Amino acid sequence: MRLLPDPAATRTLDPEALRARFLVQGLFVPGAITLEHVDLDRVVLGGAVPTDAPLRLEPFPALRAAYFCERRELGVLNTGAPGTVTVDGTAHPLAAHEVLYVGRGSRDVTFASDDAAAPARFYLVSYPAHAAHPTTRVALADADVLELGSAESANRRRIRRYIHAAGARSAQLVMGVTTLEPGSVWNTMPAHTHDRRSEVYLYFDLPADALVLHLMGEPTATRTLVARDGEVALSPGWSVHAGCGTRAYSFCWAMGGENQDYADMDPVPMETLR
Repeated sequence: MRLLPDPAATRTLDPEALRARFLVQGLFVPGAITLEHVDLDRVVLGGAVPTDAPLRLEPFPALRAAYFCERRELGVLNTGAPGTVTVDGTAHPLAAHEVLYVGRGSRDVTFASDDAAAPARFYLVSYPAHAAHPTTRVALADADVLELGSAESANRRRIRRYIHAAGARSAQLVMGVTTLEPGSVWNTMPAHTHDRRSEVYLYFDLPADALVLHLMGEPTATRTLVARDGEVALSPGWSVHAGCGTRAYSFCWAMGGENQDYADMDPVPMETLR
């Protein structure tokens, strides 16, 4: 399990140590499922890139579970070509930017690509679940959409909410995707924190020569992570989380914790940031 430092320890980390603690890399390996267990509300992050054969989601020893979703719920976002997630024999096709919620108690979860030469790229986020909710597919057209920002602030963006209190129901997982409009590069600025939930950011839809400068840390002692396509920034409740890219991009935000209130946040005044 990846253990995260507290705010005081975070302030002392050099850039490489900061990346080793707060940036998850290497999740998307062709022909494999890769999982990362983090001591951040006990989230499990993963990537599944099926090629020639379907991939089955299996528990790992630290879960002490007979099957992965025995006590967990799972959100799946497709960031690649079309594919299918099959849950207990029911196939759920997912195109790019579509999401599947998999409820606690689901025993058999497999991932397949429509075309092995152009594979799906499934991003997985799992939290412990105290209740079981139905497995639910959320198509792109069914997501709850918010349009925010302005060209003057370089932050015009479309927010799609998939797993939330008024959408696909869950025990604690909240999940959506924000896509920046061409010419806009900033996300989540002005910044905020939310002590009652932790958050993870997957950056994607970035070409190989692009990157995002992800702002994190205490509001008065911010740090920066250089994030590239397919990499995840970890954000404890005490940390701000914002980013500025070299071009427009998308990111998947997922949260777990005490509540599912999207608006429950503590704004950070711009003059406070250091």
